[in-house]
Amino acid sequence: MPSEATSTDKVLYEVAESGVATITLNDPDTRNALSPELLGGLLAAFARAREEERVRCVVLASSHERTFSSGAALGGFGADVPLVEKHFGSERFVELFKLIGQLGKPTVCRARGHVLAGALGIALACDLIVAGEGATFGTPEINVGTFPFMIMALIYRNVPRKKANELLLLGERWSAAEAHAAGIVNRVVPEEQLDAAVAEWAGKLASSSPVIMRLGKEAMRRQLDMPLDDALDYLRAQLSLALSTEDIVEGVSAFFEKREPVWKGR
Repeated sequence: MPSEATSTDKVLYEVAESGVATITLNDPDTRNALSPELLGGLLAAFARAREEERVRCVVLASSHERTFSSGAALGGFGADVPLVEKHFGSERFVELFKLIGQLGKPTVCRARGHVLAGALGIALACDLIVAGEGATFGTPEINVGTFPFMIMALIYRNVPRKKANELLLLGERWSAAEAHAAGIVNRVVPEEQLDAAVAEWAGKLASSSPVIMRLGKEAMRRQLDMPLDDALDYLRAQLSLALSTEDIVEGVSAFFEKREPVWKGR
């Protein structure tokens, strides 16, 4: 049976039989600039992936050969509109970062080409980033008289402070290898191996228990900024909750019986 696909003008959405949903930025004329329309398409696609039970993992990709995304559409920054409209316009970034973080399903960013400005924030919101050797990463906002305010929190949660300062203040681009060394990227592969590397990880993630994955991802997010004692108490409670599921019993039974588990998602 072929995979099912739907699309909007600027964002493609496809779900394969494996349970992997692929959300693709598809506005090549603007190098996937993060316009209100494209951000709206991303919000709709991720919301759909969250609600569809068949989706076990989400891959975020780009159809552009040389640019993942050039970042926010700068025209809106200088537009002659009331400040309050610009303020509300940036709300979609916040909604998208929160939605990806609270998706309850693992996410992989397939980074090919330039991943710049707000697009770097979207990539960092994903759980894992697999990059082609030719990918570059950066926050060039300072070079055009602005600053990467919207993605700063994500950068500091992924990159050591001094390296984050370097990224934000200098506005330089990092190669895929430099981004890997700084902790932005999980894996760098030759361009011709990018699809296979993403498919390998996405397939593995999609084969895990969906209920345990959801509990685990929520715990990963919630404990991040807790004091240690609070985090330990919270995680102990989450372990007890996981122990109440049928899937944890199935997983242990399958391990001892040397067979593949059959997840029920409960």
